[in-house]
Amino acid sequence: MHNSAISLLVDSAPQHSNWQLTPTELSKVIGDLAYHSMLVEVNLTPKPGLVDVTSNGSHSDMDITTFEKSADAIKPYLAQFVRAGYEHKLEDLSSLLIHLRPIGISCERQMFIATDGINTHKGMIFSLGLVCGVVGWLAGNNRSIYSEAISESVALMTRGITQKELELNQSAAVSSGEKLYQDHGLTGIRGEAESGYATIIKHGLPSYEKAINLGHSHEQALWQSLLSLMSINSDTNVVARGGLEGLFYVQTYSRRLISQGGSSNSNIEALLVEFDEQLIQRNISPGGSADLLAVTWLLAQINTLQISLLQ
Repeated sequence: MHNSAISLLVDSAPQHSNWQLTPTELSKVIGDLAYHSMLVEVNLTPKPGLVDVTSNGSHSDMDITTFEKSADAIKPYLAQFVRAGYEHKLEDLSSLLIHLRPIGISCERQMFIATDGINTHKGMIFSLGLVCGVVGWLAGNNRSIYSEAISESVALMTRGITQKELELNQSAAVSSGEKLYQDHGLTGIRGEAESGYATIIKHGLPSYEKAINLGHSHEQALWQSLLSLMSINSDTNVVARGGLEGLFYVQTYSRRLISQGGSSNSNIEALLVEFDEQLIQRNISPGGSADLLAVTWLLAQINTLQISLLQ
């Protein structure tokens, strides 16, 4: 059942095309794709340590219904991120983040209302907001819209964010991310953004696109991408629950599955279920890699679209 859910989600997303869009249409198309990316991620089943159709993973306070409510609450804001990027097209990328932040704060507030205070998508809002905002900015400046251009633009927009928000706050850490930076030097989602999501561009996206080009199913491509991300990503969600030892375990286990054929292994679903059971026992959830998987899928879809803007 979950496999057909992924197919339906992917099939209902905007398909390969050469489109001329108005700014409003662009905001809707990209916003809808970003919304789809959240649903594709949570519906992928099985996923080790993560909420999916059949398992709550290592979470006792949330399930797939919680994620669906959260995604529905976030959806209207995704188009707003795109529109903000377009509306501030004449400004330098370094100032765009200032305009995206208020939208993100409002979006996060609605997420918490929808989930009764449960943090389902905070990191996802941050990353999807950056990507959507940059797409609007690129379109407004008649730039080509594809993964590498988005990556470079996000890196420019967020330059210095790690130092500003983590290094300069070391004396009074309040967030989990700040504490993990103090204790282990992990930069988390801010570091990913400042790198232009290098983990996605170098690992997650090539794994996904290679699998699709080889004719593998959507599920196989997503599993391969997730394993690739988990094998590399210094996931602060994992470290917060399982320490550096937990991170080493997740990365090593993921690399072993990849060495055994990854999603091409005919027994991959059973292997992932076993991985899920191991992470549940250790109370580990690779939520950071799940966020990166959604962004990976979004970038992969954008790469199949040829979009130009009707000014």
